[in-house]
Amino acid sequence: MASTLTQGMLTLGTLALACAVTASARAQEDDTIETPAAPAATRPAIKSNRWQEDWSALADPALRTEPLDGLKYIPLDATNAQTYLSLGLTLRERFEDNEAPLFGVGGRKGDSYVIQRLQTHLDLRIDGHWQLFGQFEDARAFDKTTLTPADQNQADLRQAFVAYSGDLDDGITLKVRAGRQEMGFDRQRFVSTRDGPNVRQAFDAVWVNVESAPWRVISFWSHPVQYRTGEPFDDYSNTHLQYGGIRVEHSGVGPGELSAYYSRYQNDTAKYLDASGLERRDIFDVRYAGAAAGFDWDVEGMAQWGSVGPKAVGSWAVGALTGYTLSDVVWTPRLGLQADAASGDDRPGDGRLGTFNPLFPNGYYFALAGYTGYANLIHLKPSLTVKPLPKLSLMTAAGLLWRQTTEDAVYAQPTIAVPGTAGKGTPWTGVYGQLRADYAVTANLTTAVEAVHYAIGDTLRRAGGHDSDYLGIEVKLGW
Repeated sequence: MASTLTQGMLTLGTLALACAVTASARAQEDDTIETPAAPAATRPAIKSNRWQEDWSALADPALRTEPLDGLKYIPLDATNAQTYLSLGLTLRERFEDNEAPLFGVGGRKGDSYVIQRLQTHLDLRIDGHWQLFGQFEDARAFDKTTLTPADQNQADLRQAFVAYSGDLDDGITLKVRAGRQEMGFDRQRFVSTRDGPNVRQAFDAVWVNVESAPWRVISFWSHPVQYRTGEPFDDYSNTHLQYGGIRVEHSGVGPGELSAYYSRYQNDTAKYLDASGLERRDIFDVRYAGAAAGFDWDVEGMAQWGSVGPKAVGSWAVGALTGYTLSDVVWTPRLGLQADAASGDDRPGDGRLGTFNPLFPNGYYFALAGYTGYANLIHLKPSLTVKPLPKLSLMTAAGLLWRQTTEDAVYAQPTIAVPGTAGKGTPWTGVYGQLRADYAVTANLTTAVEAVHYAIGDTLRRAGGHDSDYLGIEVKLGW
């Protein structure tokens, strides 16, 4: 293990020295091509969604201040600064120690390992309207006992799409993307890029959105990419799984943004504790988010109906992230409260399935440990975040968990039913403590440490589980 971790850190160190450029950023919520840089533009920041970056600002020689800037902006037309090629790289190394995956139920043993995600990309822009983006990935898990498609993806195509952005009449902008791409909505509770695990989620999709401030209308249809851990370039479009819909956003509703969407989720081979077969879910989601007078909020609700095999579906979920920041107090503390609830199946065998399907969850919405899935739960999590230094953020939180119904199971990420919990025990699931530190070493190099302790309730203990601990140490480089 020590040699594996050392190997990963040496790899990161070498690349950091060679590629000390630009900024690193956390997951972005927007999903559109960044508007081409204005003449007085500043140097762009690196984003989690690398295709959103606009490097045309480096047409100004005064902004080419970092090593290898000649590869970040390669002009292809001397008369048009918006026609260029940009190269880039992202490397993330994370050591994880998980004392009890799935709380140790079923004899699962603790595991310590390193996950490494290396991504390289090329981004071709033509005349400020067209974009051809390609990204390759090599994601590996060193010394991990059990591998899943979210852990390892050796030498494969991450994204490859063509996009167009242009103005129509009367201030209307049209944006279109087609090909293999990532997409995420809002806080990524239910549709996400899945940045927490080692392998992010991509979709073979067509995406169209029309914007006319303050309105934005999006339509999309996709087949999620299925990842395999065996051979290079063995990923494929999962034709047995489809997801698409239409979404409307309005950015000027009071001090916030209101959005709603209808979507259809179809899985030909779905499996639940009380149903299996062809799954069709019609989904309606509404969200309101904003900030005012020190308060911030993000509230979302989702309803699902349809069928799984011969059984009807009726499920729901609500989630809220709220907080208040004391901006005039030292360290600018933020007092936060997270609240979540999702339905479970309260009457097994009655011809109706009530278990909520979280679709494509992000894997770190609760914590990186993966102990909690967004199904059959009630969750309350007060938190405190402070900034002792401009580049350092510290967060402490305590999460309290119950089941929405004892007839259904306790679920871990993403929707893994813990054996021996359905129909047994009490609603109380357990409580976890979370500590996290994020530090920006430089503009392009960030580090993070997260620790979680989960004290389980009697239901999990009687199923053979025990208290669980998780530690993650992460270093991320963006160029």
